[in-house]
Amino acid sequence: MEDATVHREDLNKALETLKNGGLILYPTDTIWGIGCDATNAEAVEKVFALKGREQHKSLIVLLHNDNQLAGYVNDIPEVAYDLIEYTETPLTIVYSNAKNLASNVIASDGSIGIRIVRHPFCEQLLQRFRKPIVSTSANISGDASPACFDEISEQIKAGVDYIVEYGQHEKGDGKSSTVMKLDPSGKFEFLRK
Repeated sequence: MEDATVHREDLNKALETLKNGGLILYPTDTIWGIGCDATNAEAVEKVFALKGREQHKSLIVLLHNDNQLAGYVNDIPEVAYDLIEYTETPLTIVYSNAKNLASNVIASDGSIGIRIVRHPFCEQLLQRFRKPIVSTSANISGDASPACFDEISEQIKAGVDYIVEYGQHEKGDGKSSTVMKLDPSGKFEFLRK
């Protein structure tokens, strides 16, 4: 396990890139992701272009605290807060009626997948950025998701504006988050376990 301290310079460069509408390659609580400002439609467009991903496929966004949910989702079922608090593995919840996000991040049915992230680098980045960040696997659409930094293709590395140094030497388990769709009524279904 590498030094858990997040280097200020690394964090500042990632922040600067996000603020300027650029793309970052960064470690998350699951796998390495391509990230950008989730409120900037032009930045989101660059993510789709880099991945060769179809526009109708929605993206996941990360927040560092469940207090922020109300800023981006109209109806949050009470059970969402319990699920977030008690989950022991990364959980992405798909909520109906997203708001205040780039239109191309939101699915055609108005929903958005949001994960409250528990990861030293991500938490500090999100706290300082004060906006949600897109997180999509660091691969070309259709290719396998990289389990660790070394498995990320040169094409992806060359296509981003900043590559975070933190976590490059850690071996992840390559597992994506569990994805659950949560209805405003509190009804839910698992989309990915």
